[in-house]
Amino acid sequence: MKRTHPLFLSVADVAALVRQQGLADTLAGLVHCLDDDFRRWPEFDKCPRVASHSPTGVIELMPIADARLHSFKFVNGHPGNVRLGLPTVMAFGALAEVNTGLPLLISELTLSTALRTAATSVLAARALARPDSRVMALIGNGAQSEFQALAFHHLMGIHTLRLYDVDPSATQRLVHHLERAAGPGLRVQVCASAAEAMQGADIVTTATADKRLATIVHAHMLAPGMHLNAIGGDCPGKTELAPQVLQAAQVFVEFEPQTRVEGDLQQMPPDFAVVELWRVLSGQHPGREQADQITVFDSVGFALEDFSTLRYLHGRAQALGLGQPLALLPHQRDPRDLFGLL
Repeated sequence: MKRTHPLFLSVADVAALVRQQGLADTLAGLVHCLDDDFRRWPEFDKCPRVASHSPTGVIELMPIADARLHSFKFVNGHPGNVRLGLPTVMAFGALAEVNTGLPLLISELTLSTALRTAATSVLAARALARPDSRVMALIGNGAQSEFQALAFHHLMGIHTLRLYDVDPSATQRLVHHLERAAGPGLRVQVCASAAEAMQGADIVTTATADKRLATIVHAHMLAPGMHLNAIGGDCPGKTELAPQVLQAAQVFVEFEPQTRVEGDLQQMPPDFAVVELWRVLSGQHPGREQADQITVFDSVGFALEDFSTLRYLHGRAQALGLGQPLALLPHQRDPRDLFGLL
């Protein structure tokens, strides 16, 4: 008889998975899964996420499926949650069989979203940044920052990190964690402004959380050959880059219909040209074409990334013996006799 209880992965289970494998290997495994799935982009049934907005934040549902598996993520974004002792972002998700609807996995996706966002950033940077990039500015030193910093250090060869946040305590926490996690191979420089952090940077990652039309990066801060990894602007009314920055660059996105509503791209006219990342990864578009070209990955987070993450977690958790069966479904001799459970 087919097993009907999905596997449940808690935050502790995902943390144990990362500890057993090592952070660098976990991120590398996620990049591999993401690359595989982005390359078969046309096989997926896709739609922009369904969002419920409020004055304090947003709650989103992110579904996607191929011919074999369906996944969804439930995720919020509430920048004021820190004052309540809650994370800005909290998430969980599910993976299920398409041919039966049977849930295979129920997993936390709060920690995993940070991992997959960093892995997606690296996936894009490998295709869009200059191969000799070694210095990264990290503007916004909140919950995503350690993951971004270590992913680029381990998988992209970044050896110098230039940090800025409006909250100095966030930067101090990040420095402390990086000293322990990265060791002497990563040089960390604390800067007094976003403009100072960008000086000499090959890659600029913006990861701010404030839900407003902000301008963190202006065109005068750009230098030839820069790659901008913009991950903070991810809902209507929330931006990080000045329109002139986008005009000066070739802009790449995950899923254009979603990014035009949620990303920095929301500031641009409907005919402003962008390229979906899957076209670069599948060889349909060259990506970066010149060493002095400025590129922008206007990343808002797309359901395919969570599909890849859930698929990866399911396989690795089974291999490592992590997680517990979750009694989510009824156990019946006769599947038609639901009332008999009472």
